[in-house]
Amino acid sequence: MKRTSIIIPLSLALFSALISCKETEETPEPTPVVNLKANAGADQDVLPIQATTLDGSASTGNNTKTFSWTIVSKPSNSKLTLAQPTAVKPTFTPDIVGYYEFELTVTQGNEKSQDRVRVKVEYKEPITIDKPINEKTHLADRFIDPMKPDYLVTKDISVNAELIVAPGVTMAFDRDKALSIEEKGMIDAVGLSENRIRFTGMQLQKGYWAGIKLYSPGAANKMAFVNVEYGAGKIAFTNTKAGLAMFGNKKAQISLSDCLFATNDGYGLYVQTGAVLKDFKRNSFERQSQAGILIDAINATYLDADSKFTGANERDVVEVSSSIIKEGTNVSWPAFKDETKYRILGNMEVETGWTLKPGVTVEVERDVMISVNRNGYLSAQGTTDKKVVITGVRRNEVYWRGIIIYSVSNQNVIQHAEISGGGSAVIVSGRRANVVAYGKGAKLTIKNTRLTYSGGYGILYTSDADVNSDAATTNTFASNNAANVAKF
Repeated sequence: MKRTSIIIPLSLALFSALISCKETEETPEPTPVVNLKANAGADQDVLPIQATTLDGSASTGNNTKTFSWTIVSKPSNSKLTLAQPTAVKPTFTPDIVGYYEFELTVTQGNEKSQDRVRVKVEYKEPITIDKPINEKTHLADRFIDPMKPDYLVTKDISVNAELIVAPGVTMAFDRDKALSIEEKGMIDAVGLSENRIRFTGMQLQKGYWAGIKLYSPGAANKMAFVNVEYGAGKIAFTNTKAGLAMFGNKKAQISLSDCLFATNDGYGLYVQTGAVLKDFKRNSFERQSQAGILIDAINATYLDADSKFTGANERDVVEVSSSIIKEGTNVSWPAFKDETKYRILGNMEVETGWTLKPGVTVEVERDVMISVNRNGYLSAQGTTDKKVVITGVRRNEVYWRGIIIYSVSNQNVIQHAEISGGGSAVIVSGRRANVVAYGKGAKLTIKNTRLTYSGGYGILYTSDADVNSDAATTNTFASNNAANVAKF
């Protein structure tokens, strides 16, 4: 009996031990918990068009975690996309200079973690340009800093092919060097409002470099969001210096929009007779040694009301060279929102329609005459609150020669205007006047106009001309040296 009682407890103990061992072997160990944390890697400095790898491999978490890369920011005109946005180490090639920022999102179950990395893309050195451009050339932005020159121009450069200048490019010119867009050349310089193109001097001194000369008649020539600054150091044409000079004998043409002409040692823009402003919008002129612009009478019609010509220039006016407004090209001069005045520098002949819009002020240089010839007409019709003003450069004195109208057109109308300071010299038949209608059939309707400070008559007309009969009563006169209205 004692033996049996001993065996039973031993058997039970052994059975219990076996069961305990089996349970221990079948219980899996708990999976270690690893904190989820995204790591997008260190910031990088790379060259444009260089294959670049993002690295999220230092991110922590379990093996089930997933990766997602997105582009947070890039240069505004970059076309970059990520081809492998879910890779741990995606590769991309930056297409232009600038800062690129990427965000890595690491997800594990319901958890996620994010981190960002910035890639700085730019070249190390500027490029020197010292040879003519004779084949299609694309100048890319090389540096992020807009004040740092991307290209150093050390010689006079002639452009005989297509020249494309990318947003953000700065071309810095050595002393007295010029960029000449020749007849067979073309310039396409289109920047962005936040990434402008700059043509400037190696030193920021007024007149340090010569400027841009445009001979090309190509319709594709254009500049937008461009600064032309510190130029006009050398004469472009007949003692005239300008940041950009357009040559008429080659029928140069260009479109200009949102450009700034600043700190040039002459005019900002010179448009010679025969050249063509194909388009002109929202341009500004500041701190020139002359006026902001010198233009012929025909091209003045392409100026827009939003452009600004008053910006601490030596003369805050639009200067108009001696011109002939030829038949077939009706011309209309707009008024400017900044109230800039036109200034006529030399005699002007009108052989077609010339319209002055309400609010226009025209200043005329000493002894200059305006002639409206047989087939032309002058329409200067203001309003009660926006008069058309034609006066001498120096106000309230006899200064310029006057207007003579030979035209037989019924469109010769002056209304709600002010005409002052004519009659500085004889205009016809030994007589002086602000306005003259001369010859058989010459027509003029003039009403609600104030005529003052004439060196002779206010209004003068020949007996065979046709002037409204109430000219003496529907207009006002003051300080004229002869009769207000006279017929001879």
